[in-house]
Amino acid sequence: MTENQKHRLEFSSDSSPQRPLKIGKTTNEDLPGDKEEAESMNRNPGIQRYLVAVEYIGTRFSGSQQQPNCRTVVGVLEEAFRKFIGQSVSVFCSSRTDAGVHALSNVCHVDVERISKRKPGEVLPPHEPGVVRRAVNHFLQKNDGDVTVVDVRSVPNDYHARYKAQERTYFYRLVSGPETLSSFDKDRVWHVPEILNIGAMQEACKVLVGHHDFSSFRAAGCQANSPMRTLDELDVCEVISTPYFPSSMERKQRQGKEEGENEVLHSESYEVGFGIRRRHRCFVVTARARSFLYHQVRLMVGVLKVVGTGDLTVGDVERILEAKNVSSASPMAPACGLYLGHVKYDLPPPLPAPSE
Repeated sequence: MTENQKHRLEFSSDSSPQRPLKIGKTTNEDLPGDKEEAESMNRNPGIQRYLVAVEYIGTRFSGSQQQPNCRTVVGVLEEAFRKFIGQSVSVFCSSRTDAGVHALSNVCHVDVERISKRKPGEVLPPHEPGVVRRAVNHFLQKNDGDVTVVDVRSVPNDYHARYKAQERTYFYRLVSGPETLSSFDKDRVWHVPEILNIGAMQEACKVLVGHHDFSSFRAAGCQANSPMRTLDELDVCEVISTPYFPSSMERKQRQGKEEGENEVLHSESYEVGFGIRRRHRCFVVTARARSFLYHQVRLMVGVLKVVGTGDLTVGDVERILEAKNVSSASPMAPACGLYLGHVKYDLPPPLPAPSE
């Protein structure tokens, strides 16, 4: 087994769904003992390391990490880089997402040696980050276009996308209401037919924020050394459902209402004409921490949903947390509503442009 294969098998799982293969599930607070080795993987001065932020729709991926005979985010990225520079590269993600989970911004790093195509063997100055972004996106768009590079930064060769990450933010989208799920929301949200009590859900969030033993929100198979985690933020808010194209009548109804935002969000608050869809109520759960246990976010959202329907109370959530047993929690939320929103770094200043 190569070192790259070992590294992929050891990668963390920061909350995600079903997986076609059993792969080690560690977290960023439970790193293997080869950190120094990983950070010194490449000291070759002719190689430039890039930090690359990508967004993707997870529906047709078997997760982010490379897996045999599966379409993965890393596999698609590596193929686009190969077509760009003419040689194979290895892409390492900051955060693992499993099948069906989306990313507004996942971050990875990749080492690129720019070799002259006219004079094979001649090493040229590294590409500018903007060139890398445009070129890789060009090839990604030819491969179904469900991955897009949103940002690129040149970083020192020991800057590791996973080890340097300081914080991760996940979002989870739910829509509530008896109406059939919109085609535009298919595989993007969790449709809950019942009416959800956002006030009760917000109170339940307060129970889980802070430093706790999250064994009750840790899926079977998690290989983290400790269930202790610090949850810096857990909140739920109501937002306008998407896609949203307000009619002139709706805009008029909103004018002059200082606190009428929530009224407009309710489909019952305006008259719906023939052929016009009655919208669901849309809720977004935000979870922010340095790292998460395996399926922690989806298990927490599963409990919040049951609180929202009235089948659990805030006191029940306290008892679930204290039980330290995942069997006491509600069934976890499906993968389709989960989004990796942001990975926070203390980025070094931009590297000076190379001289030609």
